Amino acid sequence: MNRKWIVIIASFFFIFFVDQLIKTFFLEGFRWQGSFFSLILTYNKGVAFSMFAFLEEYLKYIQLLLVGGLGIYLLFYKEVLQNYSLPIGLIAGAALSNIYDRFIHGGVVDYFFWHYGFEFAVFNFADVMIDFGVILILYRSWKSKRES
Repeated sequence: MNRKWIVIIASFFFIFFVDQLIKTFFLEGFRWQGSFFSLILTYNKGVAFSMFAFLEEYLKYIQLLLVGGLGIYLLFYKEVLQNYSLPIGLIAGAALSNIYDRFIHGGVVDYFFWHYGFEFAVFNFADVMIDFGVILILYRSWKSKRES
């Protein structure tokens, strides 16, 4: 198996497993109240900042189609897959972990709530990994343009 595929598959399963493991603690009742942030259980029925929650049951199918469409796109553009294997694995594992939540729990399991100075949306590890994957793609893209 190609090294890039191993990176994609390993990062995918690692992120998916870690995210689901963390969420299990909150589903089993773990809570913590802090001065700056709290660890609480919420179910996000929408996407970022609960947008599109009005789509209800359709949202999980729309997201599944979008992730599947991106997967098919990447199979045709192997250069992108080769150049961004780690971030693609991170994003795919995190995205499918959140979609899995929608099917199992009726919404994405979120738990990290920042409330010092301002209140921020409640989010989870998968959300952070999606952001990190996008930052990696942007950085690598910027770096490759500067080198050429």
